[in-house]
Amino acid sequence: MSTTTGATTGGAQRERELVASVPTGLFTGGSWRAAQGGRTVAVEDPATGEVLAHVADAAVADGRAALDAAVAAQRGWARTPTRERAELLRRAFEAVTARGEDFALLMTLEMGKPLDQARAEVAYGAEFLRWFSEEAPRISGRYAQDPAGGSRLLTLKQPVGPTLAITPWNFPLAMATRKIAPALAAGCALVLKPATQTPLTALLLAQVLQGAGLPDGVLNVVTTTSTRQVVEPLVRDARLRKLTFTGSTPVGRALVEQSAQRLLRLSMELGGNAPFLVFDDADLDAAVEGALAAKMRNTGEACTAANRFYVQRGVAREFSRRLAERMGALRVGRGTEDGVQVGPLIDARARDGVARRVGEAVAAGARVLTGGEGVGERGYFYAPTVVEAVPAGARLLTEETFGPVAPVATFETEEEAVALADDTEHGLVGYVFTEGLSRGLRVAEALETGMVGLNAGVVSNAAAPFGGVKASGFGREGGAEGIEEYLETKYVGFPL
Repeated sequence: MSTTTGATTGGAQRERELVASVPTGLFTGGSWRAAQGGRTVAVEDPATGEVLAHVADAAVADGRAALDAAVAAQRGWARTPTRERAELLRRAFEAVTARGEDFALLMTLEMGKPLDQARAEVAYGAEFLRWFSEEAPRISGRYAQDPAGGSRLLTLKQPVGPTLAITPWNFPLAMATRKIAPALAAGCALVLKPATQTPLTALLLAQVLQGAGLPDGVLNVVTTTSTRQVVEPLVRDARLRKLTFTGSTPVGRALVEQSAQRLLRLSMELGGNAPFLVFDDADLDAAVEGALAAKMRNTGEACTAANRFYVQRGVAREFSRRLAERMGALRVGRGTEDGVQVGPLIDARARDGVARRVGEAVAAGARVLTGGEGVGERGYFYAPTVVEAVPAGARLLTEETFGPVAPVATFETEEEAVALADDTEHGLVGYVFTEGLSRGLRVAEALETGMVGLNAGVVSNAAAPFGGVKASGFGREGGAEGIEEYLETKYVGFPL
Protein backbone atom coordinates (compact mmCIF):
# COMPACT_ATOMS: atom_id res chain seq x y z
CA MET A 1 0.00 0.00 0.00
CA SER A 2 1.19 3.51 -0.75
CA THR A 3 -0.20 6.87 0.32
CA THR A 4 -0.18 10.26 -1.31
CA THR A 5 -0.76 13.76 -0.04
CA GLY A 6 0.34 15.72 -3.09
CA ALA A 7 -1.33 18.64 -4.82
CA THR A 8 -4.88 18.19 -5.97
CA THR A 9 -5.81 17.91 -9.62
CA GLY A 10 -7.19 21.26 -10.73
CA GLY A 11 -5.97 22.97 -7.58
CA ALA A 12 -7.55 24.32 -4.43
CA GLN A 13 -8.85 27.41 -6.24
CA ARG A 14 -10.89 25.29 -8.63
CA GLU A 15 -12.35 23.37 -5.69
CA ARG A 16 -13.33 26.55 -3.86
CA GLU A 17 -14.93 28.07 -6.95
CA LEU A 18 -16.96 24.94 -7.64
CA VAL A 19 -18.25 24.64 -4.08
CA ALA A 20 -19.10 28.35 -4.02
CA SER A 21 -21.17 27.96 -7.21
CA VAL A 22 -23.50 25.34 -5.70
CA PRO A 23 -26.75 26.60 -4.11
CA THR A 24 -26.87 25.91 -0.39
CA GLY A 25 -30.52 26.66 0.39
CA LEU A 26 -33.66 24.57 0.35
CA PHE A 27 -35.16 24.10 -3.12
CA THR A 28 -38.92 24.48 -2.77
CA GLY A 29 -41.47 25.35 -5.44
CA GLY A 30 -38.74 26.35 -7.88
CA SER A 31 -37.06 28.80 -5.46
CA TRP A 32 -33.97 28.66 -3.27
CA ARG A 33 -34.52 29.80 0.29
CA ALA A 34 -33.09 29.61 3.77
CA ALA A 35 -34.29 27.14 6.38
CA GLN A 36 -36.67 28.29 9.08
CA GLY A 37 -34.65 30.23 11.66
CA GLY A 38 -31.68 30.40 9.30
CA ARG A 39 -30.26 27.10 10.57
CA THR A 40 -27.34 25.59 8.64
CA VAL A 41 -25.20 22.46 8.81
CA ALA A 42 -21.54 22.03 7.85
CA VAL A 43 -20.50 19.74 4.98
CA GLU A 44 -17.10 18.19 5.63
CA ASP A 45 -14.33 16.90 3.37
CA PRO A 46 -13.67 13.40 4.80
CA ALA A 47 -10.13 13.43 3.42
CA THR A 48 -9.11 16.43 5.51
CA GLY A 49 -11.82 16.99 8.12
CA GLU A 50 -12.18 20.56 6.84
CA VAL A 51 -15.53 22.25 6.23
CA LEU A 52 -16.43 22.66 2.57
CA ALA A 53 -19.66 24.63 2.94
CA HIS A 54 -22.73 25.22 5.09
CA VAL A 55 -26.14 24.22 3.73
CA ALA A 56 -29.65 24.89 4.99
CA ASP A 57 -30.77 22.69 7.88
CA ALA A 58 -34.53 22.26 7.44
CA ALA A 59 -37.07 22.25 10.24
CA VAL A 60 -40.45 20.48 10.25
CA ALA A 61 -42.19 23.44 8.61
CA ASP A 62 -39.66 23.40 5.77
CA GLY A 63 -40.41 19.76 5.02
CA ARG A 64 -44.12 20.49 4.99
CA ALA A 65 -43.58 23.40 2.61
CA ALA A 66 -41.70 21.11 0.22
CA LEU A 67 -44.56 18.62 0.23
CA ASP A 68 -47.03 21.48 -0.29
CA ALA A 69 -45.09 22.46 -3.41
CA ALA A 70 -45.01 18.90 -4.74
CA VAL A 71 -48.74 18.47 -4.17
CA ALA A 72 -49.46 21.75 -5.95
CA ALA A 73 -47.37 20.67 -8.94
CA GLN A 74 -48.63 17.07 -9.11
CA ARG A 75 -51.73 17.48 -11.25
CA GLY A 76 -50.05 19.60 -13.89
CA TRP A 77 -47.02 17.31 -14.12
CA ALA A 78 -49.18 14.18 -14.35
CA ARG A 79 -51.03 15.74 -17.27
CA THR A 80 -47.84 16.66 -19.10
CA PRO A 81 -47.52 14.46 -22.20
CA THR A 82 -45.03 11.65 -21.78
CA ARG A 83 -43.06 12.89 -24.77
CA GLU A 84 -42.51 16.24 -23.06
CA ARG A 85 -41.43 14.51 -19.86
CA ALA A 86 -39.07 12.36 -21.91
CA GLU A 87 -37.51 15.31 -23.68
CA LEU A 88 -36.91 17.10 -20.39
CA LEU A 89 -35.16 14.04 -18.98
CA ARG A 90 -33.05 13.81 -22.13
CA ARG A 91 -32.02 17.45 -21.72
CA ALA A 92 -31.16 16.71 -18.11
CA PHE A 93 -29.00 13.76 -19.19
CA GLU A 94 -27.12 15.97 -21.61
CA ALA A 95 -26.71 18.73 -19.02
CA VAL A 96 -25.37 16.37 -16.34
CA THR A 97 -22.99 14.82 -18.86
CA ALA A 98 -21.79 18.26 -19.98
CA ARG A 99 -21.02 19.15 -16.37
CA GLY A 100 -19.57 15.74 -15.60
CA GLU A 101 -16.26 17.08 -14.28
CA ASP A 102 -18.08 19.42 -11.90
CA PHE A 103 -20.25 16.60 -10.54
CA ALA A 104 -17.26 14.26 -10.23
CA LEU A 105 -15.10 16.75 -8.35
CA LEU A 106 -17.95 17.75 -6.06
CA MET A 107 -18.65 14.12 -5.16
CA THR A 108 -14.99 13.52 -4.47
CA LEU A 109 -14.82 16.55 -2.20
CA GLU A 110 -17.87 15.74 -0.09
CA MET A 111 -17.77 11.94 -0.14
CA GLY A 112 -14.10 11.09 -0.70
CA LYS A 113 -14.14 8.63 -3.59
CA PRO A 114 -11.28 8.89 -6.11
CA LEU A 115 -11.98 11.07 -9.13
CA ASP A 116 -12.00 8.21 -11.63
CA GLN A 117 -14.66 6.44 -9.58
CA ALA A 118 -16.63 9.68 -9.28
CA ARG A 119 -16.50 10.06 -13.07
CA ALA A 120 -17.83 6.52 -13.39
CA GLU A 121 -20.69 7.43 -11.07
CA VAL A 122 -21.51 10.46 -13.22
CA ALA A 123 -21.83 8.20 -16.26
CA TYR A 124 -23.90 5.67 -14.31
CA GLY A 125 -26.10 8.29 -12.65
CA ALA A 126 -26.71 10.21 -15.88
CA GLU A 127 -27.73 6.99 -17.59
CA PHE A 128 -30.85 6.76 -15.43
CA LEU A 129 -31.96 10.10 -16.87
CA ARG A 130 -31.45 8.81 -20.40
CA TRP A 131 -32.93 5.37 -19.72
CA PHE A 132 -36.13 6.70 -18.21
CA SER A 133 -36.42 9.39 -20.86
CA GLU A 134 -36.84 6.42 -23.20
CA GLU A 135 -39.19 4.56 -20.87
CA ALA A 136 -41.61 7.47 -20.35
CA PRO A 137 -43.30 7.24 -23.80
CA ARG A 138 -43.66 3.47 -23.37
CA ILE A 139 -46.09 3.75 -20.46
CA SER A 140 -49.14 1.91 -21.73
CA GLY A 141 -52.20 -0.09 -20.74
CA ARG A 142 -54.23 -2.67 -22.64
CA TYR A 143 -57.62 -3.25 -24.20
CA ALA A 144 -59.19 -6.70 -24.02
CA GLN A 145 -62.47 -8.50 -24.51
CA ASP A 146 -64.28 -9.94 -21.53
CA PRO A 147 -64.05 -13.75 -22.00
CA ALA A 148 -67.76 -13.95 -21.12
CA GLY A 149 -68.58 -11.49 -23.89
CA GLY A 150 -70.65 -8.30 -23.80
CA SER A 151 -68.07 -5.94 -22.33
CA ARG A 152 -64.53 -4.71 -22.73
CA LEU A 153 -61.65 -4.45 -20.24
CA LEU A 154 -59.47 -1.34 -20.33
CA THR A 155 -56.40 -0.91 -18.11
CA LEU A 156 -54.55 2.36 -17.64
CA LYS A 157 -51.24 3.25 -15.98
CA GLN A 158 -51.30 6.45 -13.94
CA PRO A 159 -48.70 8.13 -11.68
CA VAL A 160 -48.77 7.13 -8.03
CA GLY A 161 -48.58 10.78 -6.98
CA PRO A 162 -46.44 12.90 -4.67
CA THR A 163 -43.31 11.00 -3.69
CA LEU A 164 -40.73 11.29 -0.93
CA ALA A 165 -37.27 10.05 -1.94
CA ILE A 166 -34.57 9.55 0.70
CA THR A 167 -31.05 8.89 -0.56
CA PRO A 168 -27.76 7.82 1.11
CA TRP A 169 -24.35 9.48 1.14
CA ASN A 170 -22.28 6.87 -0.67
CA PHE A 171 -23.50 7.50 -4.25
CA PRO A 172 -24.76 11.10 -4.07
CA LEU A 173 -25.62 11.43 -7.77
CA ALA A 174 -26.64 7.94 -8.85
CA MET A 175 -28.92 7.27 -5.89
CA ALA A 176 -30.71 10.55 -6.61
CA THR A 177 -31.15 10.03 -10.36
CA ARG A 178 -32.15 6.40 -9.83
CA LYS A 179 -35.22 7.71 -7.97
CA ILE A 180 -35.83 11.09 -9.59
CA ALA A 181 -35.71 9.85 -13.20
CA PRO A 182 -38.41 7.15 -12.99
CA ALA A 183 -40.59 9.34 -10.77
CA LEU A 184 -40.48 12.20 -13.27
CA ALA A 185 -40.96 9.83 -16.21
CA ALA A 186 -44.06 8.37 -14.56
CA GLY A 187 -45.52 11.80 -13.82
CA CYS A 188 -44.82 12.05 -10.08
CA ALA A 189 -43.75 15.25 -8.32
CA LEU A 190 -41.38 14.61 -5.47
CA VAL A 191 -39.47 15.75 -2.41
CA LEU A 192 -35.84 14.64 -2.24
CA LYS A 193 -34.12 14.33 1.15
CA PRO A 194 -30.39 13.72 0.48
CA ALA A 195 -27.95 12.54 3.13
CA THR A 196 -26.60 15.22 5.46
CA GLN A 197 -23.00 14.21 4.75
CA THR A 198 -23.26 14.70 0.96
CA PRO A 199 -25.97 17.23 0.07
CA LEU A 200 -24.01 19.37 -2.39
CA THR A 201 -24.31 16.94 -5.31
CA ALA A 202 -28.10 16.79 -4.93
CA LEU A 203 -28.32 20.57 -4.77
CA LEU A 204 -26.26 20.92 -7.95
CA LEU A 205 -28.48 18.31 -9.60
CA ALA A 206 -31.60 20.30 -8.69
CA GLN A 207 -30.02 23.40 -10.21
CA VAL A 208 -29.24 21.50 -13.42
CA LEU A 209 -32.76 20.07 -13.64
CA GLN A 210 -34.23 23.51 -13.16
CA GLY A 211 -32.03 24.74 -15.99
CA ALA A 212 -33.30 21.89 -18.17
CA GLY A 213 -36.84 23.27 -17.82
CA LEU A 214 -38.34 21.30 -14.95
CA PRO A 215 -41.54 23.09 -13.83
CA ASP A 216 -41.59 24.69 -10.39
CA GLY A 217 -42.49 22.35 -7.56
CA VAL A 218 -42.03 19.10 -9.49
CA LEU A 219 -38.75 18.51 -7.65
CA ASN A 220 -38.07 19.88 -4.18
CA VAL A 221 -34.90 19.29 -2.15
CA VAL A 222 -34.77 19.39 1.65
CA THR A 223 -31.48 19.08 3.54
CA THR A 224 -31.71 18.48 7.27
CA THR A 225 -29.99 17.05 10.31
CA SER A 226 -33.40 16.51 11.94
CA THR A 227 -34.27 13.65 9.63
CA ARG A 228 -36.75 11.83 11.84
CA GLN A 229 -38.55 15.01 12.91
CA VAL A 230 -38.85 16.27 9.32
CA VAL A 231 -39.57 12.97 7.58
CA GLU A 232 -42.10 11.35 9.92
CA PRO A 233 -44.80 14.05 9.47
CA LEU A 234 -44.43 13.70 5.71
CA VAL A 235 -44.75 9.91 5.87
CA ARG A 236 -47.93 10.30 7.92
CA ASP A 237 -49.37 13.04 5.66
CA ALA A 238 -52.35 11.75 3.65
CA ARG A 239 -51.20 13.68 0.58
CA LEU A 240 -47.98 11.69 0.23
CA ARG A 241 -48.54 8.61 -1.93
CA LYS A 242 -45.10 7.04 -2.27
CA LEU A 243 -41.92 6.62 -0.24
CA THR A 244 -38.68 5.37 -1.79
CA PHE A 245 -35.69 4.87 0.49
CA THR A 246 -32.12 3.67 0.10
CA GLY A 247 -30.19 3.14 3.31
CA SER A 248 -29.68 0.84 6.25
CA THR A 249 -32.04 -1.98 7.15
CA PRO A 250 -32.77 -0.62 10.67
CA VAL A 251 -33.84 2.76 9.30
CA GLY A 252 -35.84 1.03 6.57
CA ARG A 253 -37.70 -1.01 9.16
CA ALA A 254 -38.55 2.15 11.09
CA LEU A 255 -39.90 3.83 7.95
CA VAL A 256 -42.02 0.80 7.11
CA GLU A 257 -43.50 0.89 10.61
CA GLN A 258 -44.24 4.61 10.32
CA SER A 259 -45.95 4.14 6.97
CA ALA A 260 -47.93 1.02 7.88
CA GLN A 261 -51.00 2.81 9.23
CA ARG A 262 -51.43 4.65 5.93
CA LEU A 263 -50.52 1.64 3.76
CA LEU A 264 -48.16 3.95 1.89
CA ARG A 265 -46.69 2.66 -1.37
CA LEU A 266 -43.04 1.75 -0.63
CA SER A 267 -39.76 0.90 -2.30
CA MET A 268 -36.98 -0.14 0.09
CA GLU A 269 -33.38 -0.69 -1.05
CA LEU A 270 -31.67 -1.66 2.18
CA GLY A 271 -28.43 -3.14 3.48
CA GLY A 272 -26.45 -6.01 2.07
CA ASN A 273 -23.96 -8.61 3.24
CA ALA A 274 -22.82 -9.87 -0.15
CA PRO A 275 -21.12 -13.28 -0.38
CA PHE A 276 -18.29 -13.73 -2.90
CA LEU A 277 -17.88 -17.41 -3.78
CA VAL A 278 -14.72 -18.73 -5.46
CA PHE A 279 -14.76 -22.36 -6.58
CA ASP A 280 -11.65 -24.42 -7.23
CA ASP A 281 -12.28 -24.42 -10.98
CA ALA A 282 -12.40 -20.61 -11.16
CA ASP A 283 -9.93 -18.54 -13.15
CA LEU A 284 -8.09 -17.09 -10.16
CA ASP A 285 -6.83 -14.06 -12.06
CA ALA A 286 -10.41 -13.22 -13.05
CA ALA A 287 -11.62 -13.94 -9.51
CA VAL A 288 -9.06 -11.56 -7.99
CA GLU A 289 -9.96 -8.84 -10.49
CA GLY A 290 -13.64 -9.41 -9.71
CA ALA A 291 -12.91 -9.28 -6.00
CA LEU A 292 -11.12 -5.94 -6.33
CA ALA A 293 -14.06 -4.51 -8.28
CA ALA A 294 -16.68 -5.93 -5.91
CA LYS A 295 -14.80 -4.98 -2.72
CA MET A 296 -12.91 -1.77 -3.43
CA ARG A 297 -15.35 0.19 -5.55
CA ASN A 298 -16.27 3.23 -3.46
CA THR A 299 -13.67 2.20 -0.83
CA GLY A 300 -15.98 -0.66 0.10
CA GLU A 301 -18.75 1.76 1.09
CA ALA A 302 -21.48 0.21 -1.04
CA CYS A 303 -24.42 -2.04 -0.27
CA THR A 304 -23.30 -4.18 -3.21
CA ALA A 305 -19.74 -4.54 -1.89
CA ALA A 306 -18.47 -8.08 -1.46
CA ASN A 307 -18.53 -8.50 2.30
CA ARG A 308 -17.81 -12.21 2.86
CA PHE A 309 -15.29 -14.12 0.76
CA TYR A 310 -15.87 -17.87 0.77
CA VAL A 311 -13.17 -19.73 -1.16
CA GLN A 312 -12.97 -23.48 -1.81
CA ARG A 313 -10.23 -24.88 0.38
CA GLY A 314 -7.94 -26.08 -2.41
CA VAL A 315 -7.42 -22.55 -3.79
CA ALA A 316 -8.05 -20.45 -0.68
CA ARG A 317 -4.41 -19.79 0.27
CA GLU A 318 -3.43 -18.79 -3.27
CA PHE A 319 -6.48 -16.59 -3.73
CA SER A 320 -5.82 -14.83 -0.42
CA ARG A 321 -2.16 -14.31 -1.31
CA ARG A 322 -2.96 -12.78 -4.70
CA LEU A 323 -5.75 -10.61 -3.32
CA ALA A 324 -3.53 -9.34 -0.49
CA GLU A 325 -0.76 -8.53 -2.93
CA ARG A 326 -3.10 -6.48 -5.12
CA MET A 327 -4.90 -4.72 -2.29
CA GLY A 328 -1.68 -3.95 -0.46
CA ALA A 329 -0.38 -2.13 -3.55
CA LEU A 330 -3.38 0.19 -3.85
CA ARG A 331 -2.63 3.88 -3.44
CA VAL A 332 -4.51 5.57 -0.60
CA GLY A 333 -5.09 9.31 -0.41
CA ARG A 334 -7.34 12.27 -1.09
CA GLY A 335 -9.50 11.40 -4.07
CA THR A 336 -8.55 14.54 -6.00
CA GLU A 337 -4.89 13.51 -6.14
CA ASP A 338 -3.42 11.85 -9.22
CA GLY A 339 -3.13 8.09 -9.01
CA VAL A 340 -5.21 7.63 -5.86
CA GLN A 341 -7.22 4.40 -5.90
CA VAL A 342 -8.66 4.38 -2.37
CA GLY A 343 -10.18 7.39 -0.65
CA PRO A 344 -11.22 8.02 2.96
CA LEU A 345 -14.20 6.57 4.74
CA ILE A 346 -17.09 8.95 5.24
CA ASP A 347 -16.33 9.91 8.85
CA ALA A 348 -14.46 8.97 12.02
CA ARG A 349 -17.28 6.74 13.22
CA ALA A 350 -17.10 4.66 10.05
CA ARG A 351 -13.31 4.32 10.23
CA ASP A 352 -13.33 3.38 13.90
CA GLY A 353 -16.11 0.85 13.34
CA VAL A 354 -14.10 -0.92 10.65
CA ALA A 355 -11.03 -0.97 12.91
CA ARG A 356 -13.00 -2.53 15.77
CA ARG A 357 -14.33 -5.34 13.61
CA VAL A 358 -10.90 -6.20 12.26
CA GLY A 359 -9.52 -6.16 15.79
CA GLU A 360 -12.27 -8.48 17.02
CA ALA A 361 -11.60 -10.98 14.22
CA VAL A 362 -7.86 -10.99 14.90
CA ALA A 363 -8.47 -11.51 18.62
CA ALA A 364 -10.60 -14.53 17.68
CA GLY A 365 -7.81 -16.08 15.60
CA ALA A 366 -7.95 -14.44 12.15
CA ARG A 367 -4.70 -13.40 10.40
CA VAL A 368 -4.14 -10.04 8.71
CA LEU A 369 -2.33 -10.47 5.38
CA THR A 370 -2.23 -6.79 4.54
CA GLY A 371 -3.52 -3.56 6.07
CA GLY A 372 -5.42 -3.72 9.31
CA GLU A 373 -4.73 -0.15 10.41
CA GLY A 374 -5.65 3.47 9.94
CA VAL A 375 -3.66 5.63 7.54
CA GLY A 376 -2.49 9.25 7.85
CA GLU A 377 -2.75 11.92 10.50
CA ARG A 378 -5.89 13.61 9.24
CA GLY A 379 -8.99 12.48 7.40
CA TYR A 380 -10.70 9.13 7.82
CA PHE A 381 -8.47 6.66 5.98
CA TYR A 382 -8.20 2.92 6.57
CA ALA A 383 -5.76 0.67 4.77
CA PRO A 384 -7.07 -1.90 2.26
CA THR A 385 -7.15 -5.05 4.33
CA VAL A 386 -7.26 -8.80 3.73
CA VAL A 387 -7.94 -11.09 6.68
CA GLU A 388 -7.84 -14.88 6.34
CA ALA A 389 -8.99 -17.73 8.59
CA VAL A 390 -11.85 -15.56 9.83
CA PRO A 391 -13.95 -17.55 12.36
CA ALA A 392 -17.60 -18.10 11.54
CA GLY A 393 -19.00 -15.91 14.31
CA ALA A 394 -16.90 -12.83 13.59
CA ARG A 395 -18.83 -9.64 12.83
CA LEU A 396 -16.73 -9.26 9.68
CA LEU A 397 -18.81 -12.17 8.34
CA THR A 398 -22.12 -11.77 10.11
CA GLU A 399 -22.69 -8.03 9.63
CA GLU A 400 -22.28 -5.59 6.76
CA THR A 401 -18.91 -3.82 6.94
CA PHE A 402 -18.78 -0.54 5.03
CA GLY A 403 -15.07 -0.37 4.38
CA PRO A 404 -12.02 -1.72 2.48
CA VAL A 405 -11.82 -5.06 4.30
CA ALA A 406 -11.93 -8.51 2.67
CA PRO A 407 -12.46 -11.33 5.20
CA VAL A 408 -11.70 -14.77 3.75
CA ALA A 409 -13.12 -18.08 4.98
CA THR A 410 -13.19 -21.50 3.32
CA PHE A 411 -15.70 -24.13 2.23
CA GLU A 412 -15.48 -27.71 0.99
CA THR A 413 -18.53 -28.39 -1.20
CA GLU A 414 -20.97 -26.52 -3.41
CA GLU A 415 -23.77 -27.21 -0.94
CA GLU A 416 -21.72 -25.77 1.92
CA ALA A 417 -20.90 -22.67 -0.14
CA VAL A 418 -24.56 -21.96 -0.81
CA ALA A 419 -25.48 -22.58 2.82
CA LEU A 420 -22.81 -20.15 4.03
CA ALA A 421 -23.82 -17.55 1.46
CA ASP A 422 -27.50 -17.73 2.39
CA ASP A 423 -26.87 -17.72 6.14
CA THR A 424 -27.76 -14.04 6.58
CA GLU A 425 -30.89 -11.94 6.89
CA HIS A 426 -29.75 -9.93 3.88
CA GLY A 427 -30.20 -10.82 0.24
CA LEU A 428 -29.13 -8.03 -2.06
CA VAL A 429 -26.40 -9.45 -4.30
CA GLY A 430 -24.05 -12.42 -4.49
CA TYR A 431 -20.95 -13.07 -6.59
CA VAL A 432 -19.97 -16.45 -8.02
CA PHE A 433 -16.71 -17.33 -9.76
CA THR A 434 -16.49 -20.69 -11.50
CA GLU A 435 -15.62 -21.92 -14.98
CA GLY A 436 -18.43 -24.47 -14.83
CA LEU A 437 -21.53 -23.07 -16.53
CA SER A 438 -23.87 -25.62 -14.98
CA ARG A 439 -22.45 -25.00 -11.52
CA GLY A 440 -22.65 -21.26 -12.02
CA LEU A 441 -26.31 -21.39 -12.97
CA ARG A 442 -27.14 -23.83 -10.14
CA VAL A 443 -25.53 -21.60 -7.54
CA ALA A 444 -27.00 -18.42 -9.02
CA GLU A 445 -30.49 -19.93 -8.76
CA ALA A 446 -29.88 -21.20 -5.23
CA LEU A 447 -28.61 -17.93 -3.78
CA GLU A 448 -31.24 -16.00 -1.84
CA THR A 449 -30.40 -12.66 -3.43
CA GLY A 450 -32.09 -10.24 -5.79
CA MET A 451 -29.00 -10.04 -8.02
CA VAL A 452 -26.05 -12.27 -8.89
CA GLY A 453 -22.74 -11.44 -10.52
CA LEU A 454 -21.63 -14.60 -12.34
CA ASN A 455 -17.90 -14.22 -13.03
CA ALA A 456 -18.48 -10.48 -12.67
CA GLY A 457 -17.60 -8.13 -9.83
CA VAL A 458 -20.01 -5.33 -10.79
CA VAL A 459 -23.73 -5.79 -11.48
CA SER A 460 -25.16 -2.25 -11.38
CA ASN A 461 -26.69 -1.19 -14.69
CA ALA A 462 -29.42 1.36 -15.38
CA ALA A 463 -31.00 -1.07 -17.84
CA ALA A 464 -31.31 -3.84 -15.22
CA PRO A 465 -33.60 -4.17 -12.18
CA PHE A 466 -31.68 -3.38 -8.97
CA GLY A 467 -32.98 -4.65 -5.65
CA GLY A 468 -32.92 -7.37 -3.05
CA VAL A 469 -34.92 -9.88 -1.04
CA LYS A 470 -35.26 -10.66 2.67
CA ALA A 471 -33.98 -7.81 4.86
CA SER A 472 -32.37 -6.14 1.84
CA GLY A 473 -35.75 -4.71 0.94
CA PHE A 474 -38.31 -4.85 -1.83
CA GLY A 475 -39.07 -3.09 -5.08
CA ARG A 476 -36.76 -2.62 -8.06
CA GLU A 477 -34.91 0.39 -9.44
CA GLY A 478 -33.73 0.59 -13.05
CA GLY A 479 -34.66 -1.58 -16.01
CA ALA A 480 -38.14 -1.84 -17.43
CA GLU A 481 -39.31 -2.66 -13.91
CA GLY A 482 -38.13 0.62 -12.39
CA ILE A 483 -40.88 2.87 -13.68
CA GLU A 484 -43.58 0.47 -12.45
CA GLU A 485 -42.70 1.46 -8.86
CA TYR A 486 -44.20 4.90 -9.61
CA LEU A 487 -47.30 3.79 -11.50
CA GLU A 488 -50.73 2.56 -10.44
CA THR A 489 -52.90 0.31 -12.60
CA LYS A 490 -56.51 1.37 -13.11
CA TYR A 491 -59.11 -0.94 -14.62
CA VAL A 492 -62.13 0.40 -16.51
CA GLY A 493 -64.90 -2.02 -17.46
CA PHE A 494 -67.63 -0.97 -19.89
CA PRO A 495 -70.44 -2.81 -21.69
CA LEU A 496 -70.90 -2.60 -25.44
